[in-house]
Amino acid sequence: MTNEAPSPGEADQALIEAARRGDPAAFDRLVARHHEVAFRVAVGVLRDDDAAADAVQDAFVKAFGGLERFRGDARFRTWLLTIVMNEARGALRRRNRRRETALDDVGPVVDTAEAVDRTVVLRDEAARARRLVDMLPEKQRLAVTLRIDEGLGFREIGELIGSSEGAARVNYHHGIRRLREKMTDDDM
Repeated sequence: MTNEAPSPGEADQALIEAARRGDPAAFDRLVARHHEVAFRVAVGVLRDDDAAADAVQDAFVKAFGGLERFRGDARFRTWLLTIVMNEARGALRRRNRRRETALDDVGPVVDTAEAVDRTVVLRDEAARARRLVDMLPEKQRLAVTLRIDEGLGFREIGELIGSSEGAARVNYHHGIRRLREKMTDDDM
């Protein structure tokens, strides 16, 4: 017997089996393990922390209710993130039906007369890049954010966005190319 720690998938499987047997602490540990990535994925779709938190909570409730149906064909994380994506997309559809903008959502007014230091310039560039990412078609936007922000592989990205590994790779590269073009076009 070796002293190697179980892989994340093996550890998830043990927690899933314990949760199926009625151990509520096991599901709590699954939530703790995957909450952060689930939240980041939801924010990537919704671009709103509060709405993302709600979508993640709904996704975990659905996952808990559907734990008996989890067959293990995919990794638990992939299965869970698919539920998160579906919840986030549903929330986005509902939000787009009733479009409202609160004054708080408009953002601060920037005084361009002030001296701008390097930190502010970098923050502005990052915000500009995020706005440009938001303008990408959905599959390209998700492929770019899941790859860069979450470090997911193309196979897992493909499963999450409903395409093949190759299509996920193509969406990612087209998204990056478009971002580079927009960044240089805007600089001119």
